[in-house]
Amino acid sequence: MTQPLPLVRAVGAACLLMAHGAVLAQTATPDDADEMKEVIVTATRTAKAVDKIPGAVSVISQRELEAQYLVADDPSAALATYIPGYAPSRQKMSSAGESMRGRTTLILLDGVPQSNPLRAGMREGYFADTAIIERIEVINGASAIQGMGATGGIVNYITKTPKTPGTSVTVNARVASQFRHDNVDWKTGLTVTHKSGEFDLLAHGSVQRRGMGYDGRGRLLGIDVVQGDTMDAAGGDIFVKLGRNFGDQRLQLTVNRFKFEGDGDYRNVPAVFAQGIPTSSTEGTPPGMPARNDVKTASLDYRHADLFGGALSAQLFSQDFSSLYGATNTATFQDIRYAPIGTFYDQSEIVADKHGAKLTYVRPDLLLRGLEATAGVDFLRDRSRQQLAGTGRTWVPTLDFKSTAPFLQLEYEFGPVTVRGGLRHESADLRVATYTTLASYGNRLVQGGERSFSKSVKNLGAVWRFAPQWSAFASSAEGFGLPDVGLVLRGVNRPNQSVAQLFNLEPVVTRNNEVGVNWRGALGHVGASMYDSRSKLGTVLRINAQGIGVLDRVPTTVRGWEVAGELRASKTVSAFGSYAKTMGKTAATAGAPMDLALGARSQAPDKLVLGANWQPLAGTQLRLQATRLEDRDINIGRVVGTANLEEHFRGYTLADLAATFDTRYGKFGLAVENLTDRQYVGYYPQSANYKEATSYFAGRGRTFSASVTRTF
Repeated sequence: MTQPLPLVRAVGAACLLMAHGAVLAQTATPDDADEMKEVIVTATRTAKAVDKIPGAVSVISQRELEAQYLVADDPSAALATYIPGYAPSRQKMSSAGESMRGRTTLILLDGVPQSNPLRAGMREGYFADTAIIERIEVINGASAIQGMGATGGIVNYITKTPKTPGTSVTVNARVASQFRHDNVDWKTGLTVTHKSGEFDLLAHGSVQRRGMGYDGRGRLLGIDVVQGDTMDAAGGDIFVKLGRNFGDQRLQLTVNRFKFEGDGDYRNVPAVFAQGIPTSSTEGTPPGMPARNDVKTASLDYRHADLFGGALSAQLFSQDFSSLYGATNTATFQDIRYAPIGTFYDQSEIVADKHGAKLTYVRPDLLLRGLEATAGVDFLRDRSRQQLAGTGRTWVPTLDFKSTAPFLQLEYEFGPVTVRGGLRHESADLRVATYTTLASYGNRLVQGGERSFSKSVKNLGAVWRFAPQWSAFASSAEGFGLPDVGLVLRGVNRPNQSVAQLFNLEPVVTRNNEVGVNWRGALGHVGASMYDSRSKLGTVLRINAQGIGVLDRVPTTVRGWEVAGELRASKTVSAFGSYAKTMGKTAATAGAPMDLALGARSQAPDKLVLGANWQPLAGTQLRLQATRLEDRDINIGRVVGTANLEEHFRGYTLADLAATFDTRYGKFGLAVENLTDRQYVGYYPQSANYKEATSYFAGRGRTFSASVTRTF
């Protein structure tokens, strides 16, 4: 196994790669040099300029989000466009296969965890209306700074806050259509902001309704009635943020309630693989209740900007998550006590309730000038379960997880160099009551018990601002997570098992070593990085011949490189782009050679994004972008157990166009998604080694959208 470069050698190598650029940058003006420092990131637990963070960090601005959400009101599509290592959007409620750098991400809303690592049902991506998001901060690569689950990185959605004194009312509406039957998506919202003296308020309410979609050949897209779909669905959001400043102190309350639910007007029509016909839909009522997401998030934040020479921030939070899946007669749900085998329909529901607290204290110039200490502690209680809603049966028993995690980060800045390192100690307990598995697993009685986890994870990195506008970094950071505990426990099919003895519940610790360079100036910004991410005891979900997911604990390694940036040719024209190459490897079994490529559930294909912005008139913005996903053929002829690991993907290129216009009547937008009306089957449905006729989904054909925003 290749050993990672030591930190000092990695920094030196990165700087040598860009040394010629440093000479060119010597003529930069002071304003140019400050350009990079204006981009501030808070996902690191304290506000930091990006040129002082040792790692690959991205910030998706409100301007960029508005353009992308005009094309497609899809949170994961925005991440796939702006984050090089993020996998393509599924265009469904399910986010299965939407990984980052071959691993899972920790999703946050203003620092409140939205991910459900104990029972990851892949529905955590729909938790708030996109209209309340101001920006998205992304930390690429393993990180423990925000807690458990960030083995691939952190995605922190930051909500809007009033900035202008006075009261304003904003009305926004968006409509999209392909001009076909039952094919209108619409959303409208009302936002009220108020800022007076030390008090501010933002309140938002929205409703939306989504019709069906069509592929490039005019065929109805397949609806995923089981995992959940964004078609034939409706939802709403209520968001309130109240803030009050008391000199150097601030108290803020944030509450969000989001619900998104299928209408149940369409049934799934299976694909015909022999004729190359993807899954489609037809009018009709599927069995059971429609799939839905119901998410409530609340946080109370306190900040003291000048306490004993430092800054204190504290947060109390809660998140109640409920995700109902559609009904199915899968073999897993069959029980002769209810109906003849093969005829019984049931549907599952994941319920996860989180409560916790975060305490952070930042003290600059501790003991000596340039030394900053960040210390704190996180508390989390997560109670997750999965039940069968139709019969009340337990599929996954209640997982009662408690963790306490103190941490300490030290940062020392001397001249153009910043060195940052720290330690976080995770101490957690997982309690599970005695339960009985479903009949399909043999009605096995599993003795409950308690598992304790104690692990210290480290990070060390350095940034060298070796010339005006230029910086290089190297870092080594660990992330802490657990395997999908619910997936392990619900699949127990042997007698005399107990929670305390299940080896599969051992933690996942991932180390990410990375080196990179960044340039940011008046003409734009460019960043490039190379990384090596390893986990000695990782997790790989394999689908066997019966279509049942089996979680294997095997080592995994992901290597890759990324480059991204934006260049401004003039005040009115700019170009942006990114490229990501990801190479994930794993083993058939523990101790076997690392000669298997990670599949589509874990890894994205190589991806190229190119685009341009043009401002022909003041207040007018045109945007053209294209995404190319490269072909991928892996694991030819390889089988593990009854799971066929061979995957094939034929790549495709999609182009989008968007335009916005500022007028005295408001801001108007027009967009076209899939400009060329390309017919394609998505990356994950194409690649999945176990193909189901009910989930071989084509992507959306050409779609037109329009929006208007008016502030009073």
